[in-house]
Amino acid sequence: MTDSNKFHAALAVSNIKNHISITLKIGNVQYVTWAELFNIHARYHKVLHHIVPPEKGKEKVPKTDKEKELWSTLDVVVLQWIYAIISHDLLHTIHEPDAMTMEAGNRLRDIF
Repeated sequence: MTDSNKFHAALAVSNIKNHISITLKIGNVQYVTWAELFNIHARYHKVLHHIVPPEKGKEKVPKTDKEKELWSTLDVVVLQWIYAIISHDLLHTIHEPDAMTMEAGNRLRDIF
């Protein structure tokens, strides 16, 4: 079985709130803690590259259609994780149609 045919562990996370109990809000000062917990979770599930760009020269560009589809699916999963653990006010502030996870993460970082 090739890597692209394996089930990715990030797809098994049905409720991110079971892993990260902090809800990020505009008025609180928990961004650093929230971001660290989120990055740890993303690193554990091997999707950190959807939030933090890899070092130059270490990028893994999806080559096949299956790899591109998995990358796109994982990006949406991680974006859903973000949306699930931020306040409604923040969601309305950072939400953009067809946004990628890294863009949403950058908008959050810029706010705080």
